[in-house]
Amino acid sequence: MARAALTRLVEPGDPAVGRWLRGLGAVELLRALTGQAAPPPGVSPRRLAGCALRAAELDPAADLATVARLGGTFICPGDVEWPTQLDDLGDARPVGLWARGTASLRLWALRSVAVVGARACSDYGAYVASTLGSGLAERGWVVVSGAAHGVDAAAHRGTLAAGGATIAVMASGVNVPYPRGHTELIEHITEHGLVIAELPPGGHPTRSRFVLRNRVIAALTRGTVVVEAQYRSGSLVTARRALDLGRATIGVPGPVTSGLSAGVNELLRGEAHVVTDAADVVELIGDIGDLAPVRRGPLVARDTLHTVTARVLDALSAQGGSETLEVARDSGTGRDEALHRLQELLALGFVERSGDRWTLVRPGGGKGAARRGGP
Repeated sequence: MARAALTRLVEPGDPAVGRWLRGLGAVELLRALTGQAAPPPGVSPRRLAGCALRAAELDPAADLATVARLGGTFICPGDVEWPTQLDDLGDARPVGLWARGTASLRLWALRSVAVVGARACSDYGAYVASTLGSGLAERGWVVVSGAAHGVDAAAHRGTLAAGGATIAVMASGVNVPYPRGHTELIEHITEHGLVIAELPPGGHPTRSRFVLRNRVIAALTRGTVVVEAQYRSGSLVTARRALDLGRATIGVPGPVTSGLSAGVNELLRGEAHVVTDAADVVELIGDIGDLAPVRRGPLVARDTLHTVTARVLDALSAQGGSETLEVARDSGTGRDEALHRLQELLALGFVERSGDRWTLVRPGGGKGAARRGGP
């Protein structure tokens, strides 16, 4: 009850509050900040005055009843449902988390990854975020984001479309959908996933609360993937906080001509990892054996040739062919070796022979029109 009241009395992520909680406990801190006991050490008169104004509106029992009617709950540190990775935030750890949804936050967070990025994203960014969401969902991963416009929404929608699990971390109360245009999306997440917040029911977002919300996203997940971000982007704050916490920091590269990708491209010059799809992400943050498939261009017949055979093929002139001695000289082999390799190429259909002269075979058939070194 005291922690529920403190979420309305103090701002999220305040390290001073965290220190006082460690020293006094939630009940005594609430009494100290509301004038019922001696003030906590180091508190300023201005802060006490601000707490006094907010204290007049405290009704934690009503807040708990409100979130219960919405099918939610309030989770405190030490509860069975508390994700202990949030403890890595130290004194900036949330006082508690308000949650809507029926899933287990602790269990879902154990296998989760954040996907964040630009609000005003491009079609490229929306596509990448959506496919990352669906790809991660298909591999059994929970996608965490902030339900904002752009990349956040695309990641949530991609995950839900694949029948996957997703968590929205709000900078408002769990019953205050923000942005308003995402009311339907947030309700959909509530029905099929989880919506969590540090602010109590009815809490409204502010610029600073968005920034502080990002630390929860970073700490809750195994890694943070940034899809499109300008130089001054909140998603870069999330990524850098993830790096500070020892989580995987990941970026999807974008066009060098796009200002929307300038921030993430700069991030990739540092300690961030480059990924292109969900398989890459899982390889970075998953368990041993979660390896991404090896990627290569299309295999062509020439790729299967022995190194020396390929060198002999390169030595053939595309203009009228070459004699065996010319091929041996240009390929750096002896005459017998060159002849052996040319006969191999003949059997494979790369060349044709006329006496001691060898000519390239065009890919579609016929002589002499292939480029030098090509079948």
